[in-house]
Formats: sequence, C-alpha cells, structure tokens
Amino acid sequence: MDPIKVMVNGLPGNMATKAAEHILQDSSLKLIPYALTGPEIEATETQVNSETIRLIRPDKRQELVESLKKEGMVICVDYTHPSAVNDNAAFYCENSLPFVMGTTGGDRERLVETVQNSGIAAVVAPNMAKQIVAFQAMMEYAAETFPDVFKGYSLEVKESHQQGKADTSGTAKAMVGYFNQLGVPFAKDQITMERDPEVQRSEWGIPEAYLKGHGWHTYSLCSEDGTVFVQFTHNVNGREIYAGGTVDAIHYLAKRIDQGAKGRVFTMIDVLKGG
Repeated sequence: MDPIKVMVNGLPGNMATKAAEHILQDSSLKLIPYALTGPEIEATETQVNSETIRLIRPDKRQELVESLKKEGMVICVDYTHPSAVNDNAAFYCENSLPFVMGTTGGDRERLVETVQNSGIAAVVAPNMAKQIVAFQAMMEYAAETFPDVFKGYSLEVKESHQQGKADTSGTAKAMVGYFNQLGVPFAKDQITMERDPEVQRSEWGIPEAYLKGHGWHTYSLCSEDGTVFVQFTHNVNGREIYAGGTVDAIHYLAKRIDQGAKGRVFTMIDVLKGG
C-alpha cells in the first residue's frame, strides 16, 4: 500500500515543524517537500530533520497544487496563523485538498460551512491532544446530562500558552460553552489569557524549558456563599501530544476518504472514536 502523501503548511513554525517530524517517523505517511507559507516569511526553504522543504508563497501556491494533483491525493495539515484559517480552508476546498486544521481562530462557523459546501472532507479541531479532547468530551456529556448543575456558581478561566500564540485558546473557548450549559453565565472574552514569559515563570510556575511551548488551563468554580470550590486543571508541556494527535487525525481522515466521505467535517472526538 502506497504511503499517504502529506503537506504540512505553516513551516517553519514550531507546531508545523513538530507535526512534520512525527510524519517523517511514520512509514505509512510521506511528507512531501513543499509547504505553503505566508508572505511574511523571507526564507525559501527550511529543514525538518534531514529533509529540505521548499516554502511556497501565496502567489505560487496554485501552480504548486496543479502539479501535485498529477501525483494523486495529498492531505494538508494546517498549522499557520489564525488570520489565514478561512482563506486557507477555501483554497483547500477549491482545489480538492482534504485537510487537518490544527490552527485555531478564524471564523469557525464559516470554516465548517466551507467544507460542507465542498467535495472534500476535513478534520477540524482546536486541540489535537487526544487526552485533553477526551476530557472535553466528558465535560460535554456532563453539560448535556446535568444542565444548570452549577447554577449560581462563579467561574474563572485562566489559560497560558507560549508568547507566539496570537489568539485565545480554542479549547478554553469550547470549555466556556460547556460551563454555560452547566448554568454558569460566563463570556469567552472573560478568559484570562497569559502570554508573558516572566509571569508564566514566576507566578504560574511553568518550567523554563517549556515557556516556548506549553498549554496550561485552569477552570475554577466557586459557590455563591463561598463554601464550595471546584477546580479542573490540565497542563501540557511541549508539543509532542499535539503532533501525535495530528498523525492520528491524518490516518482517520484518509480512512474516511476511502469510505467516500465528502463535504464532511470531523472532529478529534470522531478520531478518538475511530470507525
């Protein structure tokens, strides 16, 4: 069986690089030597382990895709920038490129609609870490099964990510929705977002080695009279967990494409369930 061809877009970014490294370690996947990148990137190529990857700017991407189509199906992995999410998704759909969208931000409703109105399938997830996604699934179950169980409670949501992460965590935003269903009025713009390495080091206690790559989240609930306190925390150091989940998402998407999936948006919960 031929390996699945994968193009990782967003190189030489940290998350894109880590995903590409994991793809290279999987003999059933083939990392193609091209990556779509933004106009602000001056370099024309980058290294992923011993592989040289050519960086393709927006004005050359259509030309590249036309040549790739002659080689069969290519799955794109997107770890670019929030501002590029919707444009990239539209480009993938227009060019029949199934994709795994790991980039957060953008207009998520429009993103989903773009795929649903196309002839391709995609995995779209603000968090590729399977264990964290499983935790989210448990919270979703609680929200649907025990609505308003925390009615009257106050909520504090704090998240910390590396300084280069431009937007508020998509996972934190999703969690707010579950807490709303559980009876807690809380807006997504109330999330405390920390990006200052000094504060992360001194006040959060995040290890020096992971200041440039981490995801720490804390959700704190307090009863109206202050007698009950409930807290959920998930702290991730490094990017390995996300890269591993990305590889699983690629395999899942390839399987669903073989089964004829078109115009379908899958999530990491779908990936966890398999099938």
